[in-house]
Amino acid sequence: MHPEIDSVPAFKDLEAAAERLEGIAVRTPLIRSPLLDTLTGGTILLKPETLQRTGSFKFRGAYNAIAGLDEADRKHGIVACSSGNHAQGVAAAAALFGVPATIVMPTDAPKLKRERTEAHGARIVPYDRATGDRDAIAAEVLEATGGVFVAPYDNAGVISGQGTTGIEIVRQAADLGFEPDMVLVPCGGGGLTAGVSLAIKSLSPKTAVVTVEPERFDDHARSFRSGHREHNTEKSGSVCDALMANAPGTLTFEVNRSRVSGGVAVSDEEALAAVAFAWRELKLVVEPGGAVALAAVLSGKVETKGRTIAVILSGGNTDPDLFARALSGPETSA
Repeated sequence: MHPEIDSVPAFKDLEAAAERLEGIAVRTPLIRSPLLDTLTGGTILLKPETLQRTGSFKFRGAYNAIAGLDEADRKHGIVACSSGNHAQGVAAAAALFGVPATIVMPTDAPKLKRERTEAHGARIVPYDRATGDRDAIAAEVLEATGGVFVAPYDNAGVISGQGTTGIEIVRQAADLGFEPDMVLVPCGGGGLTAGVSLAIKSLSPKTAVVTVEPERFDDHARSFRSGHREHNTEKSGSVCDALMANAPGTLTFEVNRSRVSGGVAVSDEEALAAVAFAWRELKLVVEPGGAVALAAVLSGKVETKGRTIAVILSGGNTDPDLFARALSGPETSA
């Protein structure tokens, strides 16, 4: 279920994805906050993929990957593994094509994400994240249904779809009169990072791309330093449920290692503080995993003074209890 390295997409594939997604995906805005600029001493350009269909960037890649399948293959249904955002993206995209979707989802996935996935008509097959083998379960479903597996990040069509986020950032920033010095990308398996880095390095080569991950799940940052794919020792235990991949994807790391400048990590407390800041000051609902890039800015993990930094808010699907926990914490200052 993993592609070969020679499946690395090119910029033309991102452009084709943009054409497929035109009028289907939301062209999310690029926005500024005067308060955030004042706090950081820089120009912060926010890309709220929280406003995307299904509440995260994942719809872009899921739809593009499914749209690229032959109709004969697609009709047997789509199978995916996801803790929630890819699940919703696949479920919604499959519904648009009128084909069934089956999602292998961990039992500790947020209730909201499970409910929204089922609301799009998908069937959920649960598994224990700590002890289960989601790939083996997905293989069983594929054998039983004859469906097509759409990986959450190690898929050229998915990467190309996610890359449309990066195309929009560069062009929207130019419309505002800016060329970002850096783009901060929330990173789990690396699919969004791969798509964005392909777009950025094609359209704005001087712009650095930096990953942001939860502490203890910073496999990309460690992999960039070592030059090979590092694995996390833990499989769960962060409020950033969307960013707990075990290791960088094979395909995504091949794309990212030559295009990404490095990575930083933020604590759960910093991620939750960013969730609260986004609600209080930006009037945006962001889940902890979707807020890590903002957390990196607010916590000083990256230098912001005098710089133009694009920040991707990658998702807004959080359970009410976790959201309330974030809002009950101390107010954030940069």
